[in-house]
Amino acid sequence: MHIEYRDDARLVVDSAIELYKRSTLGERRPIDRPGIFAGMLNNASLTVTAWDGESLVGIARCLTDFTYVAYLADLAVDREYQRRGIGKRLIQETRDRLGQECMIVLLAAPLANEYYPGLGFTHNPRAWVLRGGGVTPAATGSESISSDLQAGAGQPAKLTHREAK
Repeated sequence: MHIEYRDDARLVVDSAIELYKRSTLGERRPIDRPGIFAGMLNNASLTVTAWDGESLVGIARCLTDFTYVAYLADLAVDREYQRRGIGKRLIQETRDRLGQECMIVLLAAPLANEYYPGLGFTHNPRAWVLRGGGVTPAATGSESISSDLQAGAGQPAKLTHREAK
């Protein structure tokens, strides 16, 4: 198996949603709202993808200034490809595209909480979340956001890579 890592892929929203469904991350992302999902892909500062031939098998999606901090919003690997070092490599590929002193921060998925210390991450208990759209998990029973973007499913998401200065 040869996995190719890219930061210039043009993802189709439906394909990315299918990857999230095949990973544990789909349970906590708006996979049922392709407009929001397209916005997630289009507005990321840095997206590194993992490919097995033509199949999208992993993604690391970040919001970053490339010099001080990168928020790793999503790290998703297809369940069939997990435990093969793809997530670790996606994080390394992300680091390679950031400035030397740029730190990566993230909010761990419950099932991945024990994964990150083995990659050198340290725990920080001071994370806070302010949800958008006026919808709270207590009111809906979910982590959904009530607004939707106008972009639709099936449209390629524009992914760009800005060089760290």
